[in-house]
Amino acid sequence: MRALNRLACLAAVAAALALPARAQAPEAQVPPDPDAALVEELVVVGRLPGPAWWRVSDADTTVYVLGVPSLAPKRMQWDRTIFEHRLEGANAVVLPFTNIRAKTTGILGAGFNLLRLRSGGPFEKHLDAATRARFVAVRERMGLEARHYPTSNPLAAGVQLASDYREGANLTTTDPAKLVELLARQKGVPVVEKTYDIGPLLGAIIRTSPQIGRVCFEEVLAQAEAGPGVTLQAARAWAEGDVPGALENERTYERCLTMIPGGRAFDERMKADTAAAVVRQLERPGHAIVLVPLRPLLAQGGVLDRLRGQGFEVTTPGEL
Repeated sequence: MRALNRLACLAAVAAALALPARAQAPEAQVPPDPDAALVEELVVVGRLPGPAWWRVSDADTTVYVLGVPSLAPKRMQWDRTIFEHRLEGANAVVLPFTNIRAKTTGILGAGFNLLRLRSGGPFEKHLDAATRARFVAVRERMGLEARHYPTSNPLAAGVQLASDYREGANLTTTDPAKLVELLARQKGVPVVEKTYDIGPLLGAIIRTSPQIGRVCFEEVLAQAEAGPGVTLQAARAWAEGDVPGALENERTYERCLTMIPGGRAFDERMKADTAAAVVRQLERPGHAIVLVPLRPLLAQGGVLDRLRGQGFEVTTPGEL
């Protein structure tokens, strides 16, 4: 079960993927990134100290939306003055809807899919000589053996490589949300979370074409070769309320997750669920805090775009 939950986390990381654009296999028909286009008027530098906030409001309720990085240094430092002020008296804190794990009813099927993914390795024997040399160099730099990648599936290998690289570079997909949750519980503020079933995603990874899987693997490999400099710079920008700068590293699970069968529908579901969670908080007088990964928050068709389409007033960090 521990191994199953580990791959659940990997697929939630699902891939891989604070990803810059890189060279792609020419035969792969790569689906467009659903979050590539942003709502430009929402992408502004914050006026208040610390990270940028957006505000969604109606006649008697204010929901403060904190856009959070999808990848950041562990235990990242940031000015919490505004957050702690808004935490006082909040009706709830809604954490990012990015949790994925195996539900009890799907454990057997997910376990079977996990076994299928962990076969045919080591992965590097399936690579051409040039890519194998690059991969081995990265693997050895992380102190890992070839058997650590016991798969022939390029997407599964990319997911594993992303996790290993992030761990070695002291990066995480859970901060600052983990700290926010701790502070909210210490104050007695209710915390709202949502978890999705990993089983269908594991099967989808298996059904993903080798060409698409290779695109994702190549992008992860390039990121691991480049190191964490871009991520660290984007994290500093986020902490200073510099939204355009923070978005420089916001290419995480959305891109590769939407490439796998059913992935685009899953991405749409997460955004719709998050927007609905904001609306539920608006039904109660007072104020609440909602955390959303930056790019799904600000994309065309993203969370704030959907809320504006429903007639809610959205205020930008430059106006607060």
